[in-house]
Amino acid sequence: MTDYARTERRLLADLLLEVGPDAPTMCAGWATRDLAAHLVVRDRRPDAMVGMLVPPLAGHGEHVRRAKAAQPYERVVAEVRTPPWWSPMSNPLLDELANTVEYFVHHEDVRRAQPGWEPRALDRGEENALWRATKLTARLALRRLGRPVRIEAPGFGVLQVGDGTPAATVTGAPGEIVLFCSGRQSVARVEIAGDESIRTARLNM
Repeated sequence: MTDYARTERRLLADLLLEVGPDAPTMCAGWATRDLAAHLVVRDRRPDAMVGMLVPPLAGHGEHVRRAKAAQPYERVVAEVRTPPWWSPMSNPLLDELANTVEYFVHHEDVRRAQPGWEPRALDRGEENALWRATKLTARLALRRLGRPVRIEAPGFGVLQVGDGTPAATVTGAPGEIVLFCSGRQSVARVEIAGDESIRTARLNM
């Protein structure tokens, strides 16, 4: 079994400490302390995370996240690094399924908000894992556009969302495609042939 989720979690925690609590991220309106708090709440407060699915409960989730963000930053990052023993995320298999993309994307949210960033060289196994995840995330994200889009990851595969002649073709490495489909188009190193408006369309849920 791979451990890409745990590796990304560790690298993100290291970077959060390196850049400090007030560094920018690619999550609009969130500094690093806010992103760290979100991840801790996601691991440890399922009652608060329900608000992501049930809008009337969103206020409770945001209240819990803000309270966590107000705690000492080093303590919050320590909680990011290691989920509690009772959390389903402490199960390596479930962690890998649920968090490989989550922690890759949020690691890049911090990396790519800092000056001078460059894409990382990922190993083939992680790129394969991200490409497999893209087959789901791309469909969920790109169907919002209401027109067919073709995704090409050279050496990994091709995916089309929607029927008919594609309005645009997006080409890039699996990690860049994941970031693009997660709404990080502005920092995703991809090439777009066709309708360039998808670069600024709202794709994240």
